[in-house]
Amino acid sequence: MFFCFSLAARRVFCFCTFLVVLIGLSACSKTEVPKEPLRAVKLLTVSGTAMNIEGEYSAEVRARVESRLGFQVGGKLVQRQADQGQRVVSGQLLAQIDANDYQLALQAARALVSAAQSQRDLAEADFKRFETLKSQNFISSAELERREATLKAADASLNQAKAQAQVQSNQAGYARLLATHAGVITAVEAEVGQVLSAGQPVFKLAHEGPRDAVFAVSEAVAMALQVGQPMQAKLASSGQVFKGKVRELAASADPITRTYAVKLALEGSDRLPLGATLHVLAANLKGSQPDVIKLPTSALLKEGQTTVVWVLDESSMTVQTQVVQLGPLDGNEVVIVSGLKPGQKVVSAGVHVLTAGQKVSVYRAADAQAPASPTAVPTLSGQR
Repeated sequence: MFFCFSLAARRVFCFCTFLVVLIGLSACSKTEVPKEPLRAVKLLTVSGTAMNIEGEYSAEVRARVESRLGFQVGGKLVQRQADQGQRVVSGQLLAQIDANDYQLALQAARALVSAAQSQRDLAEADFKRFETLKSQNFISSAELERREATLKAADASLNQAKAQAQVQSNQAGYARLLATHAGVITAVEAEVGQVLSAGQPVFKLAHEGPRDAVFAVSEAVAMALQVGQPMQAKLASSGQVFKGKVRELAASADPITRTYAVKLALEGSDRLPLGATLHVLAANLKGSQPDVIKLPTSALLKEGQTTVVWVLDESSMTVQTQVVQLGPLDGNEVVIVSGLKPGQKVVSAGVHVLTAGQKVSVYRAADAQAPASPTAVPTLSGQR
């Protein structure tokens, strides 16, 4: 019985020892890290391409000719006969200023003309009398010449007085503001009782005649546009389409919006209402920057506050991130302002599954479509 107990104890002891050794060996063995898969990536080569600019712009119908009307003399505005939106005809009275001072000045000028006329008549009578005396040899030639000079001076004084009277007459007439052309008053910039200076605008007059579509564009579009370039405009209210050509392109940008004003001359637009909204289509404009770098949006990856792309190192066939600065959109592509150079190879799809330094292979459509080769299934001897 003692022998049987010893044998069982030995067996238990050997089994426990085996377990301890097995656990120790398993603890000392290193866990193998699975290798990162070799991913096939689509690549594109960075190059400079032309930027096709197109877009639709909201435009306003304006008269081709617009005038700011003001008095040629200063004074207090006492009457205003026209309002904003009113149609006027050429020569119609629009406003008046206080003309009392100008009327008094005109009366004084006319009085000077009367005085100068009297002096001239007296000088002419003296000259004729002395001319008769000279013919009878009662006076010398020098005396007659003095009377002739006096007559010429009186003539000059009379002409001067008449000119001053005409100026004063014009000044009095300038107290009435008349419409220079037929058109529509689009703005009123002065009210009754206001003291105006000479030339200060009172009305803005849009002349009757052809209309323009006026809109603003960015610098890139402005550089692509040319005077005389044909474009189309659609009336927002009715959808009527008008053909037009670029008539005027601003030479400098607006200091506030930094945009450039464009005037599109419209055909058959004489009856278009002023201020109506048009949609101008700018399509397929030739880009002004032929070396612009563009990438599809699928190649971009957002990392925090920056945008990166994966650039391929062909020597090691690994990928690394490169920070880029984005510009405007061009269709389904985005302009890369900085960060890339022509000739670099960039991953164009699947950028969210890559890691820095990862080895990759070049994706080829032919390889992806090739049928998989049959693989032999191994069999173990002694098994059925």
